[in-house]
Amino acid sequence: MSSIFLFAILLLGFVITFQIAKASEYVGILKGEKKNLEQNNRINGFLMIVFLVLGLIGVWWCNDLFKGRILGEAASDHGQKIDQMLYITIGITGVVFFITQILLFWFSFRYQHTENRKAYYFPHNNKLELIWTVVPAIALTVLVGFGLMYWFQITGDAPKNAMEVEVTGKQFNWIFRYPGKDNVFGKKYYRNISDKDNNMLGLLWDDEHSHDDIVVSNTMYLIVGKPVKLIINSRDVIHDVGMAAFRMKMDAVPGMPTTIWFTPLFTTVEMKKKTGDPDFEYEISCDQICGRGHYSMRGEIQVVTEEEFILWRAKQQPNYTEVMKAKEPPSTPVAGKDSTAAPAAKLKLNTTSKLVAQTK
Repeated sequence: MSSIFLFAILLLGFVITFQIAKASEYVGILKGEKKNLEQNNRINGFLMIVFLVLGLIGVWWCNDLFKGRILGEAASDHGQKIDQMLYITIGITGVVFFITQILLFWFSFRYQHTENRKAYYFPHNNKLELIWTVVPAIALTVLVGFGLMYWFQITGDAPKNAMEVEVTGKQFNWIFRYPGKDNVFGKKYYRNISDKDNNMLGLLWDDEHSHDDIVVSNTMYLIVGKPVKLIINSRDVIHDVGMAAFRMKMDAVPGMPTTIWFTPLFTTVEMKKKTGDPDFEYEISCDQICGRGHYSMRGEIQVVTEEEFILWRAKQQPNYTEVMKAKEPPSTPVAGKDSTAAPAAKLKLNTTSKLVAQTK
């Protein structure tokens, strides 16, 4: 309802402005072209101040309304640094924005055309051009330098104690693989991929390291406070691993693994309390249009304590075990053997014993 009311106000303001402009045009025709020009200048100068004031109020209102509500608090160590870089960028560009916009609209009002003023001819000034070229260049170089530093940290070598998770995108869901007790990923080959045989990643069963690898879909489990390195792949087209809460984003390219690492700072339960949302879940989304079902390519990330992760992992079966169980032929009873003979004999013996006891 509030959106409709706001739209109605904007529409009414446009209609009023249009009617004022038309009325001033008719008045100008009656008064003459010169007086009409002077009146239009005054009206436009006044509207410049109005737009300046309303624009600044709108900027403040939007900031007050949406601050902290779009992305929320960063849930990773790298995410906090990225937010800090973002605030610095907004601060620098914000100062420039306010100075330039106020001067732009004020000059348009203050120095509007009049018969008593002659424009000052000022075509060129080397000193001013040097200043407004060098200063922005230095500022942008510093900002880009911070960005590159954080980027190299995110994509660089992870700590030695970091856990590793392989993330594979396919149309239209996510597949996660964890190394087994040997802490080594088994080999895989794309020609071995078979959803029918439950080998979604094409693992090579000849490699013993693949026998204890755990493969799950759509939900990734991480340990709070422990660095995690993501090894990102794609099974078909280009996808993009987007984790807004952690401020992480990396392309998933077929045949070219990419890596990022970060440290989760809050468990899922803690974030539910922080956000006041009992339904909060960390999300992993595809940030690259990858087909008709792109909108549905969404997974969940559960950040838990180390004890909870150990319990979850203990319940998971290696992909090799699942595949081998599915290939085992169903057991069949031995021909000629009566499976009811033993229970019947036991029942007969019990009945005989009771009769003997009663006779005694």
